[in-house]
Amino acid sequence: MEEFRTGHGFDVHALTAGDRVILCGVEIPHSHGLEGHSDADVGLHALTDALLGAIGDGDIGSHFPPSDPQWKGASSDRFLRDAKARVLARGGVIIHADVTLICEAPKIGPHREAMRARIASILDLAIDRISVKATTTERLGFIGRGEGIAALATATVKLRS
Repeated sequence: MEEFRTGHGFDVHALTAGDRVILCGVEIPHSHGLEGHSDADVGLHALTDALLGAIGDGDIGSHFPPSDPQWKGASSDRFLRDAKARVLARGGVIIHADVTLICEAPKIGPHREAMRARIASILDLAIDRISVKATTTERLGFIGRGEGIAALATATVKLRS
């Protein structure tokens, strides 16, 4: 028998001094950087949590705790690849991944296709199974004030039950 599961992930990181951000595996020149123990890629972090959630296997912090110095500055594609391997180890197949980035800047549109391609490459999926979208908070709250960037992600997984 097969069952379909959906996982949901959320992440947020503060903006700090810097000249680039990494979002969904793509380096984007920006007036600030993202603060975090790893590369602070909110898109890949949220998607990692979505995949882990779909298979009921904790969250990114339980597998890659920020208190562990080996993850300092780590590229977030490592986390996403690990989540993918956990899905495959359960006999699962990743069906679809959907990421929404929430920020006032940088503009996501010019980088959307590169982000989709990067996620597709990491997950070994066709690009039409990957969605990356963006929205703002209409200048409300900490995101609206340019203090941080957030991401929501949903992943669909087919498992043998």
